[in-house]
Amino acid sequence: MCLLALESKNMIRDRVYGVKETLYHDPYYQRHIVGTPRVVSVERNIYGERITSEANYTVIRTKYDGDSTVFNVGYYRDLIVRTPEGLKFQSRLCVYDSEMIANSIIYPI
Repeated sequence: MCLLALESKNMIRDRVYGVKETLYHDPYYQRHIVGTPRVVSVERNIYGERITSEANYTVIRTKYDGDSTVFNVGYYRDLIVRTPEGLKFQSRLCVYDSEMIANSIIYPI
């Protein structure tokens, strides 16, 4: 299941517009904490180098007039490639630890 699939710059721009201009929600701060990445594998071939890594994350939400709560936790699985300009993300997959997902996700995790 994919909650937010932003696969192009235009899709990201559309989401930013929606958040800033059209959505109404109780204001809150969202703190996103990402752990140190762990290299899972490194593949080298004639086309270059591809690195697979994982990093745990926690998202904490604080409403202006309330307590902080853990909103979501999980890990990222990243594919990173070496280019002439340096290392670049080829893809990032966000895997939630819980099957119970808040229906109030506004910002991508």
